Amino acid sequence: MILLISDLHLQEERPDITRAFLDFLGGRARSAEALYILGDFFEAWIGDDAMTPFQSSICAALRALSDGGTKIFLMHGNRDFLIGSSFRRKAGCSLLADPSVVRLNGQPVLLMHGDSLCTRDEGYMRLRRVLRNPLTLFVLRNLPLGTRHKLARKLRSESRAQTQMKAHDIVDVTPEEVPRVMRQHGVATLIHGHTHRPAVHELQIGDLPAQRIVLGDWDRQGWVLQVDDRGFNLAPFDFPAPAV
Repeated sequence: MILLISDLHLQEERPDITRAFLDFLGGRARSAEALYILGDFFEAWIGDDAMTPFQSSICAALRALSDGGTKIFLMHGNRDFLIGSSFRRKAGCSLLADPSVVRLNGQPVLLMHGDSLCTRDEGYMRLRRVLRNPLTLFVLRNLPLGTRHKLARKLRSESRAQTQMKAHDIVDVTPEEVPRVMRQHGVATLIHGHTHRPAVHELQIGDLPAQRIVLGDWDRQGWVLQVDDRGFNLAPFDFPAPAV
């Protein structure tokens, strides 16, 4: 059994999501061969050197799962692309390039965070190219912590404001981009997050059937894609009640 999740946006201000994730790690994930986290795991990440006690506790929980035998793969999202090798070592996980092709149930599957598929959002795509440039990443990681905190708050605020102003289809994936990247990577299944619109889309690539599976964000409920000998099963689950 392999599990895939994304868009938890973990932060101290949402203890319900944190509680649900820790419950998930201590339960269902312990039986998994591998856990894939496809980006926006944290609401914000300004550098491994700025890890808070809260983030360290999440790191320790991942390490416990990894030490128990579950392989963990983490992909950068648009909120946490500064996660680096120090976090990887402490959490016992592997950083996964975006995009990556892996084998699930014996077939090649394309994994992405999903933001690079939103090509109609031209302003965001320009910003993404700048922020993911290796030189920019080097500069960001070496800015004073206070400056990084201010920059992260500014980017999150601007992102929320701009998203509210954009048309629904602008912030979703570009329909023509999906078959293009799937043909490019030679796959019939694409799995991604980012859009917060969980669904299984049946497609056709040339003459062949295909599918795009969109993982859900964790907000009022959690979403997990389970891959096993029965196939791909995307389903929500309720958050556990707080301890009394």
